[in-house]
Amino acid sequence: MPTLQQPVLPDPRGPISMSVVELLSERAPNHHLTRVETSLADADPYGIDVQLTLYLCYELHYRGFADADPGWEWNPGLLHLRRRLEELFLTAVRHDIGDVDEEVSAAAELERLCVEPVEGNGPSHFLRDEGTWEQMREYFVHRSIYHLKEGDPHAWTIPRLTGQAKASFVAVEFDEFGAGKGARLHQTLFAELMAAAGLDTAYLGYLADVPAVTLAVVNLMSMFGLHRRLRGASVGHFAATEVTSPPGSRRMVQALDRLGAPAACRAFYLEHVEADAVHEQVVRTDVVGDLIVQEPHLNSDVVFGIRAFEAVEDRLADHLIGCWQNRRSSLRHPLD
Repeated sequence: MPTLQQPVLPDPRGPISMSVVELLSERAPNHHLTRVETSLADADPYGIDVQLTLYLCYELHYRGFADADPGWEWNPGLLHLRRRLEELFLTAVRHDIGDVDEEVSAAAELERLCVEPVEGNGPSHFLRDEGTWEQMREYFVHRSIYHLKEGDPHAWTIPRLTGQAKASFVAVEFDEFGAGKGARLHQTLFAELMAAAGLDTAYLGYLADVPAVTLAVVNLMSMFGLHRRLRGASVGHFAATEVTSPPGSRRMVQALDRLGAPAACRAFYLEHVEADAVHEQVVRTDVVGDLIVQEPHLNSDVVFGIRAFEAVEDRLADHLIGCWQNRRSSLRHPLD
């Protein structure tokens, strides 16, 4: 299985993404202060045009595109456009969450997140109880947009931390990156899951097939990770990811058992049941706890990151459940 892959630029999905796709197909200009002019009037912050454009901008910091000039990564004109899109997206997320009460502690927020509702209704519950194999394969496609780069968006946060928070953050990420073994990279395990399910294992192989709500999940963590001012939100997002992973992964194993799925599919989620159960305590005490001791003014940012995680995940969950309950594909293009 190849380890170095660059995707190709996708087809645009609106005027904003069209302008950026056309730019990235050209050589980056030497006139570094030339702005990328495109109207954001009436742009939907959660719409596919905005979310795809943001994803393209962020991907330049990851593997890039085979047909895009690497010089665009730090082009000020493109960064100016990205900043405008980020503010649009961030404002929408803040609106959905509402004001964060300064009296709410990050520790209490994580404790709340640890309490599973008696009647859960998310995608893992649906797949465990009644989902079909085709719906499971669709779920893999949605999650491939993140899991084939698992750990990477949060890793941007590491240089912004110090002391125990940094050491413990790295310890958790060390496991995400295979604990020193390339074959155990969670990205690699997910690629093996995709292959076992008869799906394309190429990095961003399904970028053109997923809706905006799927891209928003990954864009949020990229935005948090790439901005030092949002480091508290990134830590909150990271903590929420680790805290919610074990019970969700356990339900996924149960769903895969019910469906008689290949062992490689079960292996990915079993890894997360075991590893993330340990990570939960480390993240709550040694990452979030130590960060708040060092920088107490970041408490509200951590809470915001936790709630932002929930907000975008809930949007994706609503889309998936709504489609599946109505016997529709949750993808733009149904799987063969």
